[in-house]
Amino acid sequence: MSKIEDFLSATEEQEIIEAIRLAELNTSGEIRVHIEKTCNGNASKRALEVFYMLKMENTKAQNGVIIYVAVEDKTFAIYGDKGINDLVEADFWDSTKNSIQQQFKKGNFKQGLVDGITKAGNALKHYFPYTKNDTNELSNDISKG
Repeated sequence: MSKIEDFLSATEEQEIIEAIRLAELNTSGEIRVHIEKTCNGNASKRALEVFYMLKMENTKAQNGVIIYVAVEDKTFAIYGDKGINDLVEADFWDSTKNSIQQQFKKGNFKQGLVDGITKAGNALKHYFPYTKNDTNELSNDISKG
């Protein structure tokens, strides 16, 4: 599986977008998934580059989270902006990555992403609960590179 189009079916992509929508219902936080063929090196560094490319740093409360996947390299990373990163437990991102990885190892890519989205969404809901003035600041669509 070296093509990003083969990583998820159209139905699975829609299920991931729905998971993002549901995770964001109760928070001002924003979650994005980005999938590309290769990261050409370090997945964490590339996730940060994509985070800024998608202008995720522009969320009002600095509470954006990106899950980045490099299909051909068989690697991924998760990155949370300063607002959420300063509030979660020290091992939160590692435990979230472990939840995703458990599913990825079984070939359950959609479920791994949904698990990561759900876990990040629960943390965002806890630290950044939804208020009536909240707007969806970023697209819920999966971006691809």
